[in-house]
Amino acid sequence: MGLVLGLGCRQDCSLDELAELALGVLQEAQCDRTALTALATVASRLEERGLRALAQRWQLPLHGFTAERLAQERGITAASDLVLQYTGSPSVAEAAALVAAGEGARLLVSKRKSAAATAALAYA
Repeated sequence: MGLVLGLGCRQDCSLDELAELALGVLQEAQCDRTALTALATVASRLEERGLRALAQRWQLPLHGFTAERLAQERGITAASDLVLQYTGSPSVAEAAALVAAGEGARLLVSKRKSAAATAALAYA
């Protein structure tokens, strides 16, 4: 699918916090946000206002994957017991980015955190 930004967040995480974190990850990778093909997260967060607003602002599809599917993803670098406890997967941002990017995907930027969100960048 190309370049995908995986995002995880706490309930009611703000658009501003998500956008700032996402832009920081893109800057670290020396990529422009226009190179993104999609945003991805765990299915249980698809209705989060901040995530939906970011997808709308950047005019990108927001893909959601079940926790079970994310938990099966190999190649994650930052598993978290806390994330596993709340979502059912040890990784959201990295796993969602890898799953959405497709077969042969690799992390370009591993999980980065803000106060209430995580982001990772993958490409295939």
